[in-house]
Amino acid sequence: MTAEYPHLFQPIKLGHLELSKRVIMGAMHTYLEEAVDGWDRLAAYYVERVKGGVELIVSGGVGPNKSAPIIEGGGILTNKKHVKLHKPVVDAVHEAGGYICLQILHTGRYAFGQHLVAPSSLVAPTNQFVPHELTTEEVKKQIFDFVRCAVLAKEAGYDGVEIMASEGYLLNEFLSTHTNKRTDVWGGDYKKRIKFVTSILKMVRKSVGKDFLIILRLSLIDLIKDGSTIEEVILLANEAEKAGVDVINTGVGWHESRIPSVAGLVPRGAFVWVTEKFRKHINLPLIACNRINTPEVAESILESGVADMVSLARPFLADPAFLNKAEQGNADNINTCIGCNQACMDHAFNFTVVSCIVNPRACHETLLEYKPVTNTKKIAVVGSGPAGLICATVAAERGHDVTLFESSDRIGGQFNLAIKIPGKEEYKETLRYFESELQRTGVTVKLNESATADSLADAGYDDVVVATGVTPHIPELAGIDNPMVLDYLDVLNGAEVGERVVIIGSGGIGFDLAELLTHHPEDDSATNVETFLNKWGIDKTLESRGGVGGTPQISSSGRSVTLLQRKRNKVGHSLGMTTGWIHLQTLNFRGAQMYNSVKYVRIDSDGVHTIIDNKNKFFPADTVIICTGQKPNTDLEVDLNKAGLKNHVIGGALASKRLDAKRAFKEGALLAAEL
Repeated sequence: MTAEYPHLFQPIKLGHLELSKRVIMGAMHTYLEEAVDGWDRLAAYYVERVKGGVELIVSGGVGPNKSAPIIEGGGILTNKKHVKLHKPVVDAVHEAGGYICLQILHTGRYAFGQHLVAPSSLVAPTNQFVPHELTTEEVKKQIFDFVRCAVLAKEAGYDGVEIMASEGYLLNEFLSTHTNKRTDVWGGDYKKRIKFVTSILKMVRKSVGKDFLIILRLSLIDLIKDGSTIEEVILLANEAEKAGVDVINTGVGWHESRIPSVAGLVPRGAFVWVTEKFRKHINLPLIACNRINTPEVAESILESGVADMVSLARPFLADPAFLNKAEQGNADNINTCIGCNQACMDHAFNFTVVSCIVNPRACHETLLEYKPVTNTKKIAVVGSGPAGLICATVAAERGHDVTLFESSDRIGGQFNLAIKIPGKEEYKETLRYFESELQRTGVTVKLNESATADSLADAGYDDVVVATGVTPHIPELAGIDNPMVLDYLDVLNGAEVGERVVIIGSGGIGFDLAELLTHHPEDDSATNVETFLNKWGIDKTLESRGGVGGTPQISSSGRSVTLLQRKRNKVGHSLGMTTGWIHLQTLNFRGAQMYNSVKYVRIDSDGVHTIIDNKNKFFPADTVIICTGQKPNTDLEVDLNKAGLKNHVIGGALASKRLDAKRAFKEGALLAAEL
């Protein structure tokens, strides 16, 4: 127990396990199981987290049969051959001093391919494949497969299993009338609908014996219409206790829900009140989850008594030493998860190996190593955006003598602009972390100083890293020099914007500006839970099925905004897979107009003249904002090359096409590991 976080570091007993802290590392499928050399990489990924203070890990989802994985050929545990793959990973965790449970996950109608099954033959709105409706006997076979998977998990050395009955996957599908239209013994009233889940739980406990942890991941609020009621979930939780479950890990929302639950625009701890609703009705230890990304948030939840433990998943991607740093009083040096989803959730739903934008080593521990140097170099890093920050701090951590040059009065580059966008307030945590890292690693920081080829040459640097970022790309278009035309930097730096706005370019920056300009000044839903719940139509009484209380009440500034793009793709096509729909839905509620396949003719003082579908179309505007991409800031690179100075170019200065923070951080880390 620590003085700063006494509840977080308080011992607890879960089943047969004695833990010294009230945190579990929640399940997140990394797709390492499907990768080349993935099992060795998975072991290294877990071990680094155990060394960082994690005691109990829940693995990524593993299927009990071939119909279970999200994709054909995904990870399953069905025989002795699979046991041999899992055992070295489990052994590595144990040798490092941790415990690990296998999450048994059947994705049901969310699976992609021809193998998906479900309680009823209803297509998921996130899918195109029609699921096979399980017969009565096939349901019994599924139960057997879950039990077999649990038994094999015990044989592989796992300390327990988490049975996934949340997020709209197969077990959750049996629980809800939204997806269960059956009339046999596995459908009908709620007591029949829960029979599939309770049968699995009872038979697993009977088959694995006493000293084996069973966690039930249970959706407490579905966030879909026709979801479960509070009374139904309480009934299932109590039946789960009778069946031999040791602990309930809470789940929030189905993947098809149109209410955000994990993105950065969701307030921290936004769904803890749901756990509180159930606390007095459930005897088993209860674990709270979702948007718990700092030790302060975790401590406050545990101190309030609404949960016995907290589950963190993505925060351990961002910083494997999260718990050690908190326990040692170094919370300022925690690399905080910002909820961007770009390298974690977006990768997972694209079936690629997961990582983290602010920590590119996540799931790449054996490939991206920061080894101490044997030959110290004097290195200059010019530019303190994402690429420059991680390059400078990692290089210094490895032992190099690093100086970071920044022409402005603060570090951060375009992250300082991102912070201004409603819903991206968490980005300030990344800058806070790097401020701390620059001090810890001994980087010399020179603000308000523009490094030149001459000054760098005079200082005698062995290597110069050019991380000077980008500048806006301004297209050739008649009227582009009209005073009403601004670029995105003008707007983010405070330029006055009119009531009728046309944004030319609808990539990420265009959407960010549309959000900023239509955002109601009193909307604090990214930081205030009550405002968030009202905004998204969530019923805090839980009297409505699934917790859906009505139509979202998304306020607007009243400004008229139109987004235009040349490309034929649907507007918003390039946005993040797991967050793009939120931006689109929000702007639609605010009345924003969006057009693709636009041919620009000219801009004049009245607005933008275009051709769409071979027809002239005019968009009246008080302000036109140019968001047509960026171009690399190459001036320093050119000068360095002329002077014959060794240099390395990363981030936007290297290439501006498809530029994002994920690529910038990765390039900076890779270079720093090689210098």
